[in-house]
Amino acid sequence: MFRRERSIPLRGSAAALCNNLSVLQQRNLTHFGVVHGPSAQLLSAAPEGVPLAQRQLHAKEGAGVSSPLITQVHWCVLPDRVLLVLASHRGIQMYESDGSVMVYWHALDSGDASLELLTPDTSHRHCHEPAQGQLLSAAEDTFVHIWKLSRSPESGYIEVEHCHGACVPDTQVCGARFCDPSGSSFAVTGYDLAEILRFSSM
Repeated sequence: MFRRERSIPLRGSAAALCNNLSVLQQRNLTHFGVVHGPSAQLLSAAPEGVPLAQRQLHAKEGAGVSSPLITQVHWCVLPDRVLLVLASHRGIQMYESDGSVMVYWHALDSGDASLELLTPDTSHRHCHEPAQGQLLSAAEDTFVHIWKLSRSPESGYIEVEHCHGACVPDTQVCGARFCDPSGSSFAVTGYDLAEILRFSSM
């Protein structure tokens, strides 16, 4: 079972984008990234959910007259550094993990149709596939579910067991992420919701 914890306020609200939440845990802080139109909101919070810092990043202007809309914000964990990546319909931008310094920018040509951001997590390297894990799923129907995945030693197939389901009332959920590697806490964003909802196991 999970209980709702202290929410983290946003300066704006979350846009109705699929997977509109990114989480990075570093040392004693949890960092959250949420997209709202032409900006990405970055927040750092203490373990008990007290917000410590907020920053807004705006998509770099490319060719055109309107401000580019950010479609995704995500931390890319590489073997020797962590980058913050912003994707928009005009290009991709990479920053230091705190968003303070831009390290790369690539504009899309007018002929490029779209940009899909695929960011593999190389921070957890395994010589073999793990025998079990957890999956967090969320949908616009207000429900969040946690599933236990385990590999059957006899057949080798993945077995799926439903562990937790909860309704986030009056919220069109658009992002959900575990906040720690053990899966003992998770966060949720909702369309037009001006806060990040946090949950932890009891």
